[in-house]
Amino acid sequence: MRILVTHNRYQQYGGEDATAAAESQLLEANGNTVIHYQRHNQELSSRGAGGTLTAGIETVWSSMSFREVQALIAKDKPDVAHFHNTFPLISPAPYYACAEAGVPVVQTLHNYRLICPAGTFLRDGQICQSCLGRVAWRGAMHGCYRGSRAATVAVAAMLALHRVLGTWQTKVDAYIAVSEFARQKFIEGGLPEERIIVKPNFVEAGRALKSQIGDYALYVGRLSEEKGLRTLLAARERLHEPIPLWIAGDGPMRDALASEIAEKGLKNVELLGRVPPSEIITLMHRARFLVFPSIWFEGLPLTIVEAFACGLPVVASRLGTMTEIVHDGVTGLLFNPGDGIDLAARIEWAWNHPEALTLMGRAARADYEAKYTPARNYELLMEIYRRVTVRQSPKSEVPTPIHAN
Repeated sequence: MRILVTHNRYQQYGGEDATAAAESQLLEANGNTVIHYQRHNQELSSRGAGGTLTAGIETVWSSMSFREVQALIAKDKPDVAHFHNTFPLISPAPYYACAEAGVPVVQTLHNYRLICPAGTFLRDGQICQSCLGRVAWRGAMHGCYRGSRAATVAVAAMLALHRVLGTWQTKVDAYIAVSEFARQKFIEGGLPEERIIVKPNFVEAGRALKSQIGDYALYVGRLSEEKGLRTLLAARERLHEPIPLWIAGDGPMRDALASEIAEKGLKNVELLGRVPPSEIITLMHRARFLVFPSIWFEGLPLTIVEAFACGLPVVASRLGTMTEIVHDGVTGLLFNPGDGIDLAARIEWAWNHPEALTLMGRAARADYEAKYTPARNYELLMEIYRRVTVRQSPKSEVPTPIHAN
């Protein structure tokens, strides 16, 4: 099969970039032809005066992306177009190029951008769903996207225009939600229920099951407010014993975290900074459990999937997708989001029950093997492609929607 993969890359390489690349590699490894159309947010920093206005227009409708995708379709004749991130430079315009050429469109919903200008349902450190199912002018008023009212107006305008045009209803043949929780949110937001399919992300196979109890609690991820790091330090401060905590990652909170750790005299807390992916696996093998204290709904965190692949149990927020992935008392433990006292209690219990953690780790590995392997992901992905290409055939009946899990 010939697949046109379209993705707007971020300035800082993140989970969506990694997932788009991994899926493309998976498709090619199985004999498919992948045609890439990419734009990169570095384009924004290279623009001079007027760049902000141009970017705002492109967010709503990128004529350049429309023409370039149109040309790619004419040249390479893909069977299906799979879109990942289209924000801010690609826009929904290439959907129309695909429709014009009769190429079915699949859109992965990595975040909540189509129903929330910020893409996170988070404002001022709290869950906010004010724009869910509505025109997103509340988000514009609060400047929810990067704290900028002007930038958020561009996002809100894009959402409003394409709602009016019926883009979400008529130009996308299938949406991929990464969890059932996310699927339900998109249904609430007005996307067509029958076209939203659940297909989780995956991580590579071949990772060994961890063979030791572990010497520390581990956090892996971006160092930013929505990841719940203040809750994590609040919990660490309340522990009755100085359980070692290793924090791997980088981000805008790094200096503030370092200062807080020093001011509070928190011993055995290590800020490791950015760690290469190969070394993350080593860290997971030597950890006792992973802590995932996020205060937003999340998509489907690859960090949790990586932990499960290693047989590492996870202590996570009882919030959104995390409650779907982490089964409390089976593959890890859940705590009340933002509650440092509750998190401290869970960390202490996990630390002092190594035999229970070993069983949870085995269950986590079994969950990975059932749901998050490349082989399972490829099977689900090709079924989605098959369904949308059959649906495009004028001689075929519209198949019933699939609900993969």
